[in-house]
Amino acid sequence: MEANGRWVALTAIAPVAWGANYYVTHTYLPADSPLYGAALRALPAGLVLLALCRQRPRGAWWWRSAVLGLLNVSVFFVLVYVASQLLPTSVASTVMAVSPLTMMLMAWPLVSERPRTAHLAGAAIGLAGVCLMLLTGVDRVGVRGVLASAAAVLVSSFGHILAKRWSADADVLASTAWQLTAGGLLLLPAAAAVEGPPPALSPSALLAFGYVTLIATALAFAAWFTGLRHLPAGTVGLIGLLNPVTGVLLGTVVAAEVLTVQQLCGLILVLAGVVLGRPTRAGRAAVGPGGDGQAPARPATDGTPASETSSAETRSAGTPADGPPEREPSAGLPR
Repeated sequence: MEANGRWVALTAIAPVAWGANYYVTHTYLPADSPLYGAALRALPAGLVLLALCRQRPRGAWWWRSAVLGLLNVSVFFVLVYVASQLLPTSVASTVMAVSPLTMMLMAWPLVSERPRTAHLAGAAIGLAGVCLMLLTGVDRVGVRGVLASAAAVLVSSFGHILAKRWSADADVLASTAWQLTAGGLLLLPAAAAVEGPPPALSPSALLAFGYVTLIATALAFAAWFTGLRHLPAGTVGLIGLLNPVTGVLLGTVVAAEVLTVQQLCGLILVLAGVVLGRPTRAGRAAVGPGGDGQAPARPATDGTPASETSSAETRSAGTPADGPPEREPSAGLPR
């Protein structure tokens, strides 16, 4: 129990860092440089993880890394950057909280993972909560920011489902490093062509980029993947709810954003929808024989204890390539 508590605490670093990322981006990073902002987040983090894992792509992973880097990093990071600049921190983080449910619904036609009735109910409740958050009459909730958030959810959901299909033969940390590096390299020429020279950065912006790159990307990804190795994916998915909670708290306490009763009710509905939509033990059967991403224990025939046999089978089955979606669609997405 004490060991699980340590893994939970370590895993919680990721969603808290991602929730704070909205505030840092909105407050300290240049609003008119989303391409450079995304590139400076992705490429240094990818290079740090590459230095740690010391693995290069092999075979099909060269082009897979490019495709996944485009979807999960290049396009996604730009859209998150735009949404963070255009929306209040509390609203941006809450809209992104429905991504696990969106991914679950998208996985139905693409990878034949049919959601249960509770999952569909959770999706409906979460969508109702987002509508309450947005339809408040507050002028700052702009259409462009909402569209950027919605597009980020859709793009990342599709990209992570692709990663789920391709991830069986790749180490999770290595594949993440490849995607971040590829996505950053794709962004640099686009940023130079569209935005011109890199923006001049103040000391506060440099510190903010240091946080976004090292903490909200490299460290957060590593903590999240470590949690997935040691905790059930359903547990990790619930820990991911700290993402919108952190965003709302920072928005209201630090950024002095006004959270109306209607918005608070919307936030509660979003969290309730995600909790209701998380896979049950039966619903996780599609992920693996054990229902939670792990092979079930069974009697060994060679004198090996059943628990050790199960652990060995789990390790030999390979590790998903890009975090929560590869373990199960509703475990959530790194932000």
